[in-house]
Amino acid sequence: MRLFRRRPSLPAGSRPPLVAEERVVAWCRVAESPEDVVVATNYGIWLPSAVERLGWHEIHKAAWSGRELRITPAEVAVERDGYTVLVDGPAVSFLLLEPGELPDEVRARVTRSVGYTSHHTLPEGSVRVVGRRVSGRNGLSWAVRYDSGTPVESGEVVEATDELVGTARSATETVD
Repeated sequence: MRLFRRRPSLPAGSRPPLVAEERVVAWCRVAESPEDVVVATNYGIWLPSAVERLGWHEIHKAAWSGRELRITPAEVAVERDGYTVLVDGPAVSFLLLEPGELPDEVRARVTRSVGYTSHHTLPEGSVRVVGRRVSGRNGLSWAVRYDSGTPVESGEVVEATDELVGTARSATETVD
C-alpha cells in the first residue's frame, strides 16, 4: 500500500521556456483545454498560451475558489521617480480539476513577494504603498495603487505619494 502518490512530471511539450535557475514547483492541466497547463516556478507563473512568465511581484490578486484559480495581474499606469503607479489588469480564470499544490504555491509565493505594504489617506483619496521582492533581484521594487476616486495626477496627491514612498524606502533599507 502506497501512502504517497507521486505526481507525474510536467510533459516536455507543456514545459515553458524557463531561464537559468528557474524551476517548476507546481503545475496543473486546465479543465477547459487539457493540453493547456498552468505552471508555477520559483520566478512566477506561466499561464496557458502565455509567451512570458508573470512574475510573483506582478500579480495584484490571486484567488482560489476550490475549483477555479483567478489571477489579476498588476499593470503599470505611470512610471514615477523611484516607483510605479499600478492598476488592475484584466483578470483571468482557469478551472483546475486536479490542482494539487498549485493553489497553495501561488498563494504562498504571491504573499512572500510582499516585503512592505501600508495604506494611507491622502489630501484627496487614499493610496496603498507596496514594496515587492522580485525574484533574482536584491531589494524591493516600489509601487502604489490608488483607491477609486483618488485624483492621481493632482500635484498635491503626487507630492504626498512621493513622500510616502520615500519614507517607506528609508524605513526598509538595510543598515550595513
